[in-house]
Amino acid sequence: MIRRSKKYKESEKSVDKKKIYSLEEAVAILKKMSQLKFDQSINLGIQLNIDPKSSDQLLRGTVVLPHGTGKTKRIAVFCKGEAEKQAREAGADFIGGQELIDKVNGGWLDFDVAVSTPEMMKDLSKLGKVLGPRGLMPSPKTGTVTNNIAQAVNELKAGKIEFKTDKQGGIHVVVGRMSFEASKLVENISTLLSAIKANRPASVKGNLIKSVSLATTMSPGVKVTA
Repeated sequence: MIRRSKKYKESEKSVDKKKIYSLEEAVAILKKMSQLKFDQSINLGIQLNIDPKSSDQLLRGTVVLPHGTGKTKRIAVFCKGEAEKQAREAGADFIGGQELIDKVNGGWLDFDVAVSTPEMMKDLSKLGKVLGPRGLMPSPKTGTVTNNIAQAVNELKAGKIEFKTDKQGGIHVVVGRMSFEASKLVENISTLLSAIKANRPASVKGNLIKSVSLATTMSPGVKVTA
Protein backbone atom coordinates (compact mmCIF):
# COMPACT_ATOMS: atom_id res chain seq x y z
CA MET A 1 0.00 0.00 0.00
CA ILE A 2 1.35 3.42 -1.02
CA ARG A 3 1.54 5.87 1.87
CA ARG A 4 0.77 9.44 0.82
CA SER A 5 2.01 12.59 2.55
CA LYS A 6 -0.33 15.01 4.31
CA LYS A 7 0.21 17.62 1.58
CA TYR A 8 -0.57 15.07 -1.14
CA LYS A 9 -3.84 14.19 0.61
CA GLU A 10 -4.67 17.90 0.89
CA SER A 11 -4.03 18.33 -2.83
CA GLU A 12 -6.33 15.41 -3.66
CA LYS A 13 -9.26 17.31 -2.14
CA SER A 14 -9.00 19.99 -4.84
CA VAL A 15 -9.38 17.48 -7.69
CA ASP A 16 -12.56 15.76 -8.88
CA LYS A 17 -11.15 12.47 -10.20
CA LYS A 18 -14.26 11.89 -12.33
CA LYS A 19 -14.01 15.25 -14.11
CA ILE A 20 -11.99 16.15 -17.18
CA TYR A 21 -10.85 19.76 -16.88
CA SER A 22 -9.95 22.31 -19.51
CA LEU A 23 -6.24 23.01 -19.77
CA GLU A 24 -6.65 26.39 -18.11
CA GLU A 25 -8.64 24.87 -15.23
CA ALA A 26 -6.11 22.10 -14.69
CA VAL A 27 -3.18 24.53 -14.55
CA ALA A 28 -5.08 26.75 -12.11
CA ILE A 29 -5.75 23.76 -9.82
CA LEU A 30 -2.09 22.75 -9.78
CA LYS A 31 -1.02 26.31 -9.02
CA LYS A 32 -3.31 26.34 -5.95
CA MET A 33 -2.10 23.04 -4.52
CA SER A 34 0.15 22.88 -1.47
CA GLN A 35 3.49 24.51 -2.23
CA LEU A 36 6.73 22.74 -1.39
CA LYS A 37 10.12 24.26 -0.64
CA PHE A 38 11.42 23.53 -4.15
CA ASP A 39 10.21 24.54 -7.59
CA GLN A 40 8.34 21.42 -8.70
CA SER A 41 8.29 20.38 -12.34
CA ILE A 42 4.99 20.17 -14.21
CA ASN A 43 4.60 16.81 -15.92
CA LEU A 44 2.25 15.97 -18.78
CA GLY A 45 1.20 12.33 -19.19
CA ILE A 46 -0.49 11.28 -22.43
CA GLN A 47 -1.93 7.86 -23.23
CA LEU A 48 -2.19 7.22 -26.96
CA ASN A 49 -4.56 5.06 -28.96
CA ILE A 50 -1.76 3.00 -30.51
CA ASP A 51 -0.35 -0.50 -30.45
CA PRO A 52 3.12 -0.01 -28.95
CA LYS A 53 4.17 -3.39 -30.38
CA SER A 54 3.61 -2.16 -33.94
CA SER A 55 6.63 -0.26 -35.22
CA ASP A 56 4.50 1.73 -37.68
CA GLN A 57 2.46 3.18 -34.81
CA LEU A 58 5.32 4.40 -32.65
CA LEU A 59 5.45 8.16 -32.36
CA ARG A 60 8.57 10.27 -31.93
CA GLY A 61 9.38 13.90 -32.58
CA THR A 62 10.71 17.17 -31.25
CA VAL A 63 9.19 20.54 -30.46
CA VAL A 64 10.46 23.87 -29.16
CA LEU A 65 8.42 24.84 -26.10
CA PRO A 66 7.83 28.63 -26.24
CA HIS A 67 8.92 29.08 -22.62
CA GLY A 68 11.29 26.15 -22.17
CA THR A 69 11.08 23.63 -19.33
CA GLY A 70 12.75 25.68 -16.64
CA LYS A 71 15.84 23.50 -16.74
CA THR A 72 19.12 24.66 -18.24
CA LYS A 73 20.49 21.93 -20.48
CA ARG A 74 24.20 21.17 -20.58
CA ILE A 75 24.99 20.58 -24.24
CA ALA A 76 27.93 18.56 -25.49
CA VAL A 77 28.84 18.99 -29.16
CA PHE A 78 30.99 16.40 -30.91
CA CYS A 79 32.62 18.12 -33.85
CA LYS A 80 35.86 19.51 -35.24
CA GLY A 81 37.12 22.33 -37.42
CA GLU A 82 34.76 25.19 -38.29
CA ALA A 83 31.89 23.49 -36.46
CA GLU A 84 33.72 24.02 -33.15
CA LYS A 85 33.53 27.78 -33.70
CA GLN A 86 29.79 27.53 -34.44
CA ALA A 87 29.20 25.51 -31.29
CA ARG A 88 31.20 27.93 -29.15
CA GLU A 89 29.39 31.01 -30.49
CA ALA A 90 26.01 29.33 -29.97
CA GLY A 91 26.80 28.67 -26.32
CA ALA A 92 27.47 24.93 -26.19
CA ASP A 93 28.87 23.81 -22.84
CA PHE A 94 31.32 21.15 -24.01
CA ILE A 95 32.93 20.99 -27.43
CA GLY A 96 35.41 18.60 -28.98
CA GLY A 97 36.18 15.76 -31.32
CA GLN A 98 38.03 12.55 -30.55
CA GLU A 99 39.27 13.90 -27.22
CA LEU A 100 35.66 14.44 -26.07
CA ILE A 101 34.70 10.95 -27.24
CA ASP A 102 37.63 9.52 -25.26
CA LYS A 103 36.48 11.47 -22.20
CA VAL A 104 32.99 9.94 -22.42
CA ASN A 105 34.49 6.52 -22.99
CA GLY A 106 36.37 7.05 -19.73
CA GLY A 107 33.13 7.49 -17.82
CA TRP A 108 32.41 11.22 -18.07
CA LEU A 109 28.71 11.95 -18.68
CA ASP A 110 28.12 15.39 -17.18
CA PHE A 111 25.82 16.64 -19.96
CA ASP A 112 22.08 16.48 -20.71
CA VAL A 113 22.01 16.36 -24.49
CA ALA A 114 24.53 15.58 -27.22
CA VAL A 115 24.84 17.07 -30.69
CA SER A 116 27.14 15.74 -33.39
CA THR A 117 28.18 16.49 -36.94
CA PRO A 118 27.59 13.57 -39.34
CA GLU A 119 31.34 13.01 -39.78
CA MET A 120 31.79 12.36 -36.04
CA MET A 121 29.01 9.76 -35.80
CA LYS A 122 31.18 6.89 -37.04
CA ASP A 123 33.38 7.19 -33.97
CA LEU A 124 30.64 8.34 -31.60
CA SER A 125 28.41 5.37 -32.50
CA LYS A 126 30.96 3.10 -30.85
CA LEU A 127 29.69 4.50 -27.54
CA GLY A 128 26.15 3.29 -28.25
CA LYS A 129 26.07 1.04 -25.19
CA VAL A 130 27.01 4.00 -23.00
CA LEU A 131 24.94 6.78 -24.56
CA GLY A 132 21.95 4.81 -25.86
CA PRO A 133 20.45 3.59 -22.56
CA ARG A 134 20.74 7.12 -21.16
CA GLY A 135 18.98 8.71 -24.13
CA LEU A 136 22.11 10.67 -25.02
CA MET A 137 22.93 9.29 -28.47
CA PRO A 138 22.53 12.00 -31.16
CA SER A 139 20.02 11.17 -33.89
CA PRO A 140 19.03 12.73 -37.23
CA LYS A 141 15.38 12.19 -36.21
CA THR A 142 15.73 14.67 -33.36
CA GLY A 143 17.93 17.11 -35.25
CA THR A 144 20.96 16.38 -33.09
CA VAL A 145 23.03 14.97 -35.96
CA THR A 146 23.53 17.93 -38.24
CA ASN A 147 26.04 20.14 -39.99
CA ASN A 148 24.10 23.19 -38.78
CA ILE A 149 25.51 23.06 -35.26
CA ALA A 150 24.56 26.64 -34.39
CA GLN A 151 20.90 26.07 -35.15
CA ALA A 152 20.78 22.82 -33.18
CA VAL A 153 22.37 24.38 -30.09
CA ASN A 154 20.20 27.51 -30.30
CA GLU A 155 17.01 25.43 -30.50
CA LEU A 156 18.03 23.30 -27.52
CA LYS A 157 18.87 26.40 -25.48
CA ALA A 158 15.48 27.88 -26.46
CA GLY A 159 13.55 24.90 -25.10
CA LYS A 160 13.57 22.14 -27.72
CA ILE A 161 12.53 18.79 -26.26
CA GLU A 162 12.02 15.29 -27.58
CA PHE A 163 8.86 13.25 -27.10
CA LYS A 164 8.39 9.56 -27.85
CA THR A 165 6.11 6.70 -26.93
CA ASP A 166 7.09 4.26 -24.21
CA LYS A 167 6.42 0.51 -24.04
CA GLN A 168 2.89 1.16 -22.75
CA GLY A 169 1.97 3.54 -25.56
CA GLY A 170 2.31 6.66 -23.45
CA ILE A 171 4.30 9.88 -23.57
CA HIS A 172 5.60 11.65 -20.46
CA VAL A 173 7.17 15.10 -20.74
CA VAL A 174 8.18 17.92 -18.39
CA VAL A 175 6.44 21.06 -19.65
CA GLY A 176 7.54 23.65 -17.11
CA ARG A 177 7.79 24.55 -13.43
CA MET A 178 5.36 25.62 -10.74
CA SER A 179 7.00 29.06 -10.79
CA PHE A 180 5.90 29.61 -14.42
CA GLU A 181 2.99 31.93 -15.07
CA ALA A 182 -0.20 29.97 -15.80
CA SER A 183 -0.45 31.40 -19.31
CA LYS A 184 3.08 30.21 -20.14
CA LEU A 185 2.32 26.69 -18.94
CA VAL A 186 -0.85 26.63 -21.04
CA GLU A 187 1.07 27.77 -24.10
CA ASN A 188 3.81 25.17 -23.58
CA ILE A 189 1.29 22.34 -23.18
CA SER A 190 -0.81 23.45 -26.15
CA THR A 191 2.31 23.58 -28.32
CA LEU A 192 3.33 20.07 -27.27
CA LEU A 193 -0.13 18.58 -27.87
CA SER A 194 -0.26 20.17 -31.32
CA ALA A 195 3.15 18.70 -32.17
CA ILE A 196 2.06 15.23 -31.07
CA LYS A 197 -1.09 15.41 -33.19
CA ALA A 198 0.97 16.62 -36.16
CA ASN A 199 3.16 13.49 -35.83
CA ARG A 200 0.17 11.13 -35.91
CA PRO A 201 1.14 7.74 -37.42
CA ALA A 202 -0.80 7.09 -40.63
CA SER A 203 -1.87 3.60 -39.47
CA VAL A 204 -3.67 4.81 -36.33
CA LYS A 205 -7.46 4.70 -36.57
CA GLY A 206 -9.84 6.89 -34.57
CA ASN A 207 -8.67 9.44 -32.01
CA LEU A 208 -4.91 9.51 -31.48
CA ILE A 209 -5.07 10.63 -27.85
CA LYS A 210 -6.92 8.52 -25.28
CA SER A 211 -6.26 10.62 -22.20
CA VAL A 212 -4.17 13.48 -20.86
CA SER A 213 -3.23 14.22 -17.27
CA LEU A 214 -1.24 16.98 -15.65
CA ALA A 215 0.64 16.73 -12.35
CA THR A 216 3.48 18.26 -10.39
CA THR A 217 6.38 16.23 -9.03
CA MET A 218 4.50 15.55 -5.80
CA SER A 219 0.80 15.95 -6.66
CA PRO A 220 -2.08 13.79 -7.86
CA GLY A 221 -2.89 13.97 -11.58
CA VAL A 222 -5.55 16.21 -13.05
CA LYS A 223 -7.37 14.91 -16.14
CA VAL A 224 -7.26 17.32 -19.07
CA THR A 225 -9.22 17.55 -22.32
CA ALA A 226 -7.12 16.59 -25.34
